[in-house]
Amino acid sequence: MLLLLAYLGGVLTILSPCILPVLPFVFARSDRPFLRSGLPLLAGMALMFAVVASLAAVGSQWVAQANQVGRWIALVVMAVFALALLWPALADRLLSPLQRLGARLSASADAAADAGRGGVGTSLLIGVATGLLWAPCAGPILGLILTGAALQGASVGTSGLLLAYALGAATSLALAIWIGGRVFAALKQRLGVGEWIRRGLGVAALLGVVAIGMGWDTGVLTRLSSVSTARLEQGLLDAVPGQAPAPGSAMMMAAAGQAGGELPVEGTLPSLAGATGWLNSPPLSAEQLRGKVVLIDFWTYSCINCLRAMPYVRQWAERYRDHGLVVIGVHAPEFAFERNLGNVQRAVKDLKVSYPVAIDNEFAIWRGFNNRYWPAHYFIDAKGQIRAHHFGEGNYAQSEQIIRQLLREAGNSLPGEPAQAMAMAMSASAPRDGVERQADMRNLKSPETYLGHARAENFASPGGQQADRASDYRAPAVLTLNQWALHGRWTVGDEDARLDQPGGRIAFRFHARDLHLVLAPGQDGKPVRYRVRIDGQAPGAAAGGDVSADGSGQVGEHRLYQLIRQTGPVRERTFDIEFLDPGVHAYAFTFG
Repeated sequence: MLLLLAYLGGVLTILSPCILPVLPFVFARSDRPFLRSGLPLLAGMALMFAVVASLAAVGSQWVAQANQVGRWIALVVMAVFALALLWPALADRLLSPLQRLGARLSASADAAADAGRGGVGTSLLIGVATGLLWAPCAGPILGLILTGAALQGASVGTSGLLLAYALGAATSLALAIWIGGRVFAALKQRLGVGEWIRRGLGVAALLGVVAIGMGWDTGVLTRLSSVSTARLEQGLLDAVPGQAPAPGSAMMMAAAGQAGGELPVEGTLPSLAGATGWLNSPPLSAEQLRGKVVLIDFWTYSCINCLRAMPYVRQWAERYRDHGLVVIGVHAPEFAFERNLGNVQRAVKDLKVSYPVAIDNEFAIWRGFNNRYWPAHYFIDAKGQIRAHHFGEGNYAQSEQIIRQLLREAGNSLPGEPAQAMAMAMSASAPRDGVERQADMRNLKSPETYLGHARAENFASPGGQQADRASDYRAPAVLTLNQWALHGRWTVGDEDARLDQPGGRIAFRFHARDLHLVLAPGQDGKPVRYRVRIDGQAPGAAAGGDVSADGSGQVGEHRLYQLIRQTGPVRERTFDIEFLDPGVHAYAFTFG
C-alpha cells in the first residue's frame, strides 16, 4: 500500500510547478521512438532521483556537496543539449570540445533513431542528468517518505518508496511524451514547422537550465503555481488505514481500538535497551514492566504538538501512578540540538516531567515500535502486549478510557471519578497560557514550516534558497498567505537557517492565533537579541510568552519560542522578526 501511495504521489507531480523546468528536456525527444528514446530517458531520471534522494535523506554533508556538483555538471550537459537543438552546425564548428561532443552525440543519436536503431545511450544520459536536476515540490507523500528515511536510516524499503515515487512521475511524463509526440508530428506534417519546433524546444531547454541554475524550480515556480497537489496527496493518505499526515502536523489522529470494547493485540512491547540514557529513573526493561500497564509517549521538546499534549500525559502519570500505570516518555530528537543531553534535562525540568524519560538519540526504540510520528502514544497491558495507539493531539478522553480499561483488566483499583469527568477536569486545569495551551483549530490556516532546505516550502525571497553557503537574501514587499522570506546574510543548512551578520530578518504571512519559532543561539552560546513586529507594529497585547509588549526578546536556549498570541479576532497578518546579533539558528515555524 505504501508503494502504491508513493507511486500515485509521483503521478501527481505532473500537476506541480516544479516539474516545469525539466519538461523541455523530456519533450525534446518526444518525436523519437519511445522504446529507444523516451523510455531510457525516463528510466535514467527515475533511477538517478531515487539514488540521490536516498543518499540525501540520511543527511551526510558530503552527499549534499556531491549532489550540488552533480547538478552543475548536469546543467552543463543540458545546456550542450539545448545548444545542439538550436544550432547543430554552429555548435559543432565553434563551441568547445565538450559542446562539440554533445552536439555530435545528439546528432548521432537522432540519425540512429531515424534509421530505426540506437539512440538509447544519449537518452539515458539525458535522463540521468534530468534526475540530478529534478527537485520536486515536497508534498505530504514525499515529505512522509523523506522524514521516515531521515529518522530510520537508508534502507531497501526507503529506496523502493523513492523509486516508486519517481516511477509515478515517469509514468505521467511518459503520457506527456506520447501526447507531445503526436502533436509535434501533426504540426510537422501539416505546417512544415519541424525546424522551428526543434529550435523552440532548444530555447525552452535553455530557459530550463537558467531556471534551475537560478533556483526558480523550487522558488518562483512554486509561488506562481495555481495548482496544488497537497490536498490530493493528503486525501490519498487519509484514505489509507494507518497512514497519517506528515510528522509534526497539528492534528494527527490515528487511534486504534475503542475503549469499552475488546482492544486488539497489536504486538508486544519492544526492547527499551537501545536508549542512550535515562532521566528520572534507572534504565527500565520490558521484563521489569511486566505486571504494569505502560503508556509510551514519543515526544521531542521543541515539538508544539508534543507540548500541547504534555499536560494530559503528566495528569495521567500523576493520577494513575498508584494504580498500576507507568508512563515512559521516549525523547526522540527532530533537530540536532535536541540530541544534547543538557538541553533535554533542562526541558524536562522546565516542563515538570517527573516520570521516566528514555533518551532515544539513535532512534532504536522508535524503530522497535516502527513509529513515524510526534507525539505518539502506545498503550501496553500488564502482559506486555500493545493494545492501542494514538498519533498526534486530541482524543484525550478516549485515551484515558483505554488506560482505565487496561488497569481494570490487570485487576487494579481505579480513582472514583469517571473518565469523562476527569477529562473535563483536566481540560479545565490545563495551562491557559504558554505553549501548552490547546490550539485554536477554527482559526488555524498556517502549517508547520521548516526553514532548512531539506524540507523548506513556500520560500519567497527572490532566487530561492542557496544551500549550505552564505548568501544575501531580500524579503519581498508583499507576501501571500503562508509564504515566508529571509532578509540579510544567511547560511541555509539542511535543517536550519543561520544568520551570518546582525540585522537579518525573517518574515511570514500567517493566519493563526499563535506563532512559534524554534530557535537556538550561536555556537558561542551568547544570547541573541531580537525584535518582533506584526503588521509593522510592536505586538502589544498580541505578544507571546517570549516577547515583551514592545517586541523585544532574546534567544538564550535551544527551544521553541512563543512569539505571537493574539487575544482578539484572528485574521491574516504579517509577522517579522529582526535579530540584532549574528549567529542565531532558526529551524521551524509552528502555529496554534
